[in-house]
Amino acid sequence: MRYPVAGLALAVSCALSVPFAASAQTMSGSPTANHLASADKSFLEDAAQGGNTEIAGSKLALEKSKNADVKAFATQMIKDHTAVGEELAALARSKGYTPPTEPSLMQKGELKALDVTDDSFDSMYARRIGVAAHESTVELFEKAAKDAKDPEIKAFAQKTLPSLQSHLEMAKALQAKVTKK
Repeated sequence: MRYPVAGLALAVSCALSVPFAASAQTMSGSPTANHLASADKSFLEDAAQGGNTEIAGSKLALEKSKNADVKAFATQMIKDHTAVGEELAALARSKGYTPPTEPSLMQKGELKALDVTDDSFDSMYARRIGVAAHESTVELFEKAAKDAKDPEIKAFAQKTLPSLQSHLEMAKALQAKVTKK
């Protein structure tokens, strides 16, 4: 028997909706990610991927750089972004969402480009992972701090934003140092 594509999609959708609806809440009765506003879910995803990129790029800096300032900045970024990442993951899980545990595909490409850089590694790390990544992250957190629908996500963004702004200033200072050389 042949089904038109639209009819098959409707049949599959109906068949899947019953068990899915039953699983719309966890056993404790807390809502799942399906109850999160799409912008809040996107924030959690983008923030997790950004943090994972910062950590991966900073680990590269510890391996490749010979500059003490770059290594100190990288060490601080690993420490801070690991702590924030753990907090973000716990918050996301409490909302029924499991955030990504690695950078996005585009961010992986950026890390690959950084990995194959030799002579200009320090300036590229400071510019791309330090300044550019933190500019994007600060913008992401500012938007969530203002517009997030979920009050806990909004509070997390508001609480984390000052340290990210501090990271951006540190990254700009680092970039100025490594670019002078």
